[in-house]
Amino acid sequence: MGSEVDEDEEWGTRHHRRITDWPADERPREKLLRYGPQTLSDAELLAIIIRVGSGECTAVDIARRILTRHRSLRAVAALSPQELMRLRGIGVAKAVELIAAFEIGRRVESSPDEARFLIRSPEDVAELVLPQLRDLHNEVFVVLHLDSKNGLKHQQRLSVGTLNASLVHPREVYKSAIDHLAASIIVVHNHPSGNHEPSIEDIEITRQLAEAGKIVGIPLHDHVIIAGKGYTSLAERGLI
Repeated sequence: MGSEVDEDEEWGTRHHRRITDWPADERPREKLLRYGPQTLSDAELLAIIIRVGSGECTAVDIARRILTRHRSLRAVAALSPQELMRLRGIGVAKAVELIAAFEIGRRVESSPDEARFLIRSPEDVAELVLPQLRDLHNEVFVVLHLDSKNGLKHQQRLSVGTLNASLVHPREVYKSAIDHLAASIIVVHNHPSGNHEPSIEDIEITRQLAEAGKIVGIPLHDHVIIAGKGYTSLAERGLI
């Protein structure tokens, strides 16, 4: 029995010292940075916001006492500033910081995902890709992966060099599209010459990609050629 009492006293002494005196692996801030926020207890997360203790109590002691009284972070988040300030160790500044932290959490939870860039026309494609490609000295082939509402999910450069059937193969294009769960695709490449008229090779590759898209169920919506400040849409030319 004596040894159990000693262990309890040792634990109490350690956890009522300043947190800066604790072993590094036990300090909430260092623990978060080293192992990630998911490894912290609710009390440790709360203590990081509380920051400093009061009297002989550390910030972790105060956090534990609050959670013992109110049972959960959700219950603490529902407290008003006045209710928080009635808790021992919580003054105006700490109450305000806690309210702000919980409000940030609510806003993050309720906010929708950032709207994806919608592609409704070749102009939208040019707006997105032209700044990336217009000043390049090599031909670059880019695949835009779209969702079911024509929102941009991802864009990927597949090749750099002279565009030809061996360099841009439908297999590589549609492997990329399948990997990114695309509902449809648009392909884009640049003409460093400044001439945005499609070449015979451009038209042939477009035909191959359109046929492959029908087979795998991921349609090719357009092939846009960027040249200088202009562009050409092969869909608008009726070539898809």
